[in-house]
Order: sequence, then structure tokens, then C-alpha cells
Amino acid sequence: MLKFFKKFKEGLAKTSQNLVASSRGLFGGKRIDAAAIDQLEEALYASDFGLETTEEILDAVKRASAEKRDFGGTDFADIGSGVLREVLAGSEGVLPVAGPSPTVICLIGVNGSGKTTTAAKLAHRLQQEGSSVMLGACDTFRAAANEQLKIWADRLSIDLVASHQGADSAAVAFDAHQAARRRQKDYLILDTAGRLHTKANLMEELAKIKRVLRKTDPAAPHCSLLVVDGSLGANSIEQAAVFHESFGLDGLIVTKLDGTSRGGAIVGIYRELKVPIHYLGLGEQPEDLQPFTIDYYINALFGREAA
Repeated sequence: MLKFFKKFKEGLAKTSQNLVASSRGLFGGKRIDAAAIDQLEEALYASDFGLETTEEILDAVKRASAEKRDFGGTDFADIGSGVLREVLAGSEGVLPVAGPSPTVICLIGVNGSGKTTTAAKLAHRLQQEGSSVMLGACDTFRAAANEQLKIWADRLSIDLVASHQGADSAAVAFDAHQAARRRQKDYLILDTAGRLHTKANLMEELAKIKRVLRKTDPAAPHCSLLVVDGSLGANSIEQAAVFHESFGLDGLIVTKLDGTSRGGAIVGIYRELKVPIHYLGLGEQPEDLQPFTIDYYINALFGREAA
């Protein structure tokens, strides 16, 4: 467990440093003045918690500091943690359990979000947990997508179904589903295209994949996960809303959090859409895709140790 928490601490280090530094510098045994509140507000906004959550934390800090003269960084961490726990209640996503036929997980999102890499990392994680997995390379639009996924599949010893660039992505999904059924795989993970600048075409392509899968399994895809780039911060909320409205999301995977100080964006996304968060991408290695847990996330943000 401590090994997993270490991943959270390392991946969210930039956001944590921002928050912890502001709290240490502000609350040295004196009452908080307007300048201190402004500085704290700036740190919260820079972490991308969003307007509502930032105001809730600030209001709670003001009330607490008015009652306690020696208000300090520990008090701020307690207050911030309490607010975030309320906001994030129910946010931990869980994948459907594999059934008698392959459980189909469809990864969607715009190009550049880390979707293809995440597909491979998720397949690796499921294999490590004892499940059999197949990958389907349904991003037939982006030239390097098939090659990138094949490299990962070879590296991690994962079965892959792919075709040539420009092939019908729904046909690839169908072939992958049939192959996963024949080989009695527990999970099939489909990496899809993400050219949002041609939104209507993309949404039709995704809808066609869903229709084709349902010819042989009316419940497929069993889980549709949006992969969003965490470094985009609050901008990822609009992106998530588009896909949720058009395709219907069962959950989120938030990537690239290790390279940003905007780790609070997760809070804003969940607050806005109430879509569960399944995994966080906290680094480049396969094991850096970690299941989202509220405790690890909050403790890592405020520089605390695992409970």
C-alpha cells in the first residue's frame, strides 16, 4: 500500500509543493490577514480546484482562523482535506467485473491526452491483477497510433488486433471483439480515435463502434472511459462534457498529473459532471497508472502520509 501511495506523492508533488509552501509561509502563529488570504486564494486557483471549491476552503479557513489565534498549516490541511472529502464523495470508479464473455472497455478522448499509452498501461495493470486482456487498435486515423500500441503490446506481452491506417475503426472493433471471444479473454480494451476538431465525424465513428459491438453483445461496451490530460486543468471540464453528452461516460482516467501543478482539476471535473474517476496517470512507466483513491489523493495533495 505504501508503494502505491508513493506514486501519488511523486505524481502530485508539484501541486502539493504549491499548497504546502503557501500554508507554511502564511500561518506563523498570527492571525490571517487579507494579504494572507489573497496568497492562499492564488495558490488554490493555481492548483485548479475551481471557483466553488476554492471559495468553500477559503470560507472555512476564515471561520477557523477567527476562532483560533495560532492557526497553522496543519489546520489548513485539515480544513482543505475536509472540504475535498465532501466534494469527492462517491468519486472512486470501479471497473465492471469480467463476465463469461469479454468485458469491453472503450477508451475515448482527444488526440494528445495519452489515450494509446493509457490503453497499454491499463491492459498491463489488469494482467498483473490476474486477468487475460486483449487490445484493439481502433484509432486508424492517426498514423502512429497502431505502431505505438504495437510497441507497447510487444513490450508488455499483450495480444493485439490491429489493421492498416484508414481502415474502418468499427470493423477493427468487431474483429477484436470476435478474437477476444474466441480466445476467452476477460477484457478487451479499445483505443479509439480522438480528432475532436471534426467533432461530428468523431462522434459518429464512436457511435458506429458501439452499434457494431452490440450486434454480438447488447451490453457492450461495458465501460466507456474518457482519458483527459490533467495538465489542461479546468479546460478539461468542457472536453469531458462534450464526450459525456455525445457518447455517455462511465468514468474518467486523468493523465499527465506528474508534470503539472494543476492537480486540483480532478475536483472541478468531478464536481461538474459527477463522473467517477477510475485511474490517475502519475508517470511514464506502466505501473504509474494507479487506481484513484480519495485518501491517497488528498493526503498527497496536502503533504501528509498515508493513513
